[in-house]
Amino acid sequence: MFKRYKLRDYNFILLLSVIALMVLGVFVINSADSSFTVKQAIGVAGAIVIMIVVSLVDYHLWLKLYLLIYGTGLLFLVAVLLFGNTVNNAKRWFTFGGITFQPSELMKTLMILFMAAFLEKMIEEEKVSRPKGLLLFAGSVAIPMFLIFRQPDLSTTLCLAFIMILMLYLAGLSYKIIFIFLLITIPIVGTFMWYIQKPDQKLLNQYQVDRIMAFVYPADHLDDQQANSVMAIGSGQLWGKGLEPEQDVVTVSNSKLISEQQTDFIFSVIGESFGFVGSIIVIAIILLIVLQCIRASRRARDPGGMLLAGGAACLFAIQSFINIGVATAVLPNTGIPLPFISYGLTSLLSSAIMIGVVLNVGMQPERY
Repeated sequence: MFKRYKLRDYNFILLLSVIALMVLGVFVINSADSSFTVKQAIGVAGAIVIMIVVSLVDYHLWLKLYLLIYGTGLLFLVAVLLFGNTVNNAKRWFTFGGITFQPSELMKTLMILFMAAFLEKMIEEEKVSRPKGLLLFAGSVAIPMFLIFRQPDLSTTLCLAFIMILMLYLAGLSYKIIFIFLLITIPIVGTFMWYIQKPDQKLLNQYQVDRIMAFVYPADHLDDQQANSVMAIGSGQLWGKGLEPEQDVVTVSNSKLISEQQTDFIFSVIGESFGFVGSIIVIAIILLIVLQCIRASRRARDPGGMLLAGGAACLFAIQSFINIGVATAVLPNTGIPLPFISYGLTSLLSSAIMIGVVLNVGMQPERY
């Protein structure tokens, strides 16, 4: 399970970048709502330990256990639908002794681990662009997506779909298949958009329809949360107000104009506290993490390692884009955490596991 590695192959740039964002997240969360600070700090300490331990575990172990990983993820998703806590008409969480666990967040990491092994076998058998292989891929992805959608959690469902499709592309999907897919998908999406606007449609909940319409017509559907988020980011101007501004300085965080600001709208705290310069630095660090994952993917010794690191790059890039897009009102309001920074132990630990796997892929580069 553990191999002997060379220290020169350990990606300290990736490790330190992730730790920097995690530590920053604790301070930003403390500024948004100090009641969550201790839990997040403990979570960061645990996440760093888990990340380092996982980085020393041969990633081929996860590829061998791909069916067990997939089955475990599905078991969690079914269990949360049956026994999870209902909050705002959604069943997405378990609560144990004050600790909240969200299976759909963990499932994104588990699906990358599973799909890397699944697609590696398809590559070996030259089935990536064949109908049978594509049907198996679609079926294996559709089951967890359906279970997450039933919670309901449309944002995580779409995020997972994007990640899986990009991993299929990385596996070598034929451009002919991509063209055919677009020819089929475009009219389906058009029909879908027409249907969900009908008063008697049964496919989506009304709030989900409102969010989709907000994406199509953002100026007509900007909600109060996003308006306040944009105001907070703009008020930070160039250098920001600081994490602990003077008492006579009014902030969105202190005014509680954004509910649950420590999670989905954490970027509004970053913008208000650190201004344009600080926001750009945070985005640059996230981009550096994504690029380091891509680097590990390009240097991987086999398709499985390439897909693991490539899937991680897709996860962090897509999730960050959605979170920041929502906070800046570029995208409709939807609940996706900002990796390594937002409050949420499940997201934090899942991301740490994924980074640990990428670090291990990087320690076993292709040798020429």
